[in-house]
Amino acid sequence: MNLNKLIVIGSVNIDHILNVNEFPKPGETLKGSNYKISYGGKGANQAVAAGRLGANVQFIAAVGDDDLGKKFKQQLESDHIDTHTVAVVESKNTGVALILVNKQGENQIAIHEGANSAVTPEYVGQFEDDIIKANAVLMQLETPLQTIEHVAKLAKQNNTKVILNPAPAQSLSDDLLKHIDIITPNETEAEYLTGIKIVTEQDAQKASAFLHNKGINTVIITLGSKGAWVSYCGKGEIVSGFHVKAVDTIGAGDTFNGMLVTALLEGKVLNQAVRYAHAAAALSVTKAGAQTSVPTRNEVEDFIKLQGL
Repeated sequence: MNLNKLIVIGSVNIDHILNVNEFPKPGETLKGSNYKISYGGKGANQAVAAGRLGANVQFIAAVGDDDLGKKFKQQLESDHIDTHTVAVVESKNTGVALILVNKQGENQIAIHEGANSAVTPEYVGQFEDDIIKANAVLMQLETPLQTIEHVAKLAKQNNTKVILNPAPAQSLSDDLLKHIDIITPNETEAEYLTGIKIVTEQDAQKASAFLHNKGINTVIITLGSKGAWVSYCGKGEIVSGFHVKAVDTIGAGDTFNGMLVTALLEGKVLNQAVRYAHAAAALSVTKAGAQTSVPTRNEVEDFIKLQGL
């Protein structure tokens, strides 16, 4: 395991997943199949991905005092994640995600925050020393925005690298953006943040320049099967992804982020870390579910060897 410390701050959700041939139109009822319940939440998915792929991970989060929440916390521990900072919140349900997956493997998701709302600046404030001593902190946008802003400022002031996966898409203040070292939006999230629709490489370059001007050194815009636009201090290029047959894409972005930060903490250069992240994400879409689809590090290494990289 890498000795460098990663703290993931984020959400814990119970995923309710249903497969449909196509997404329903407004007012339409469709029959689904393969209904299942699994563990998810962008924060938990990224913590599990990083832990399973070799990072030294501490997770700051909250679950409800329901049975599924308590079992979820035990499962996180089995993935070698430090969970002493995962609160069990009385009289709250664990967060919920309702997920539809179509026959192309695409998904639509609606969430209820539940116990995730307890991850407040006051709660996180109990663990400020951990954040200050960590090498990196990875966050998303399924926990209160005030918490993300508080942690980003604290980490930046103490030379802890700040990585933000800005999902689900929402408006972010310039004050938050200037405290971020690495941002990893997809095309939709990048457009939401910059107002620039990503169609061409030139569009990706313009969107990256917009975010660089806000104070972010490293911008990685994920482009699905096309790969990712990777820009450092204004210089960008496409880093190609891998083509595989997708079962579903649930958790693929989270696996990408978990592997990306793990590789960077191991000392890999940026583009090499992105290729590792692409490989892990590609493997994840060949299996169903979020955390159930996260590959092992050996699987990622074998996959990369097969690609001749």
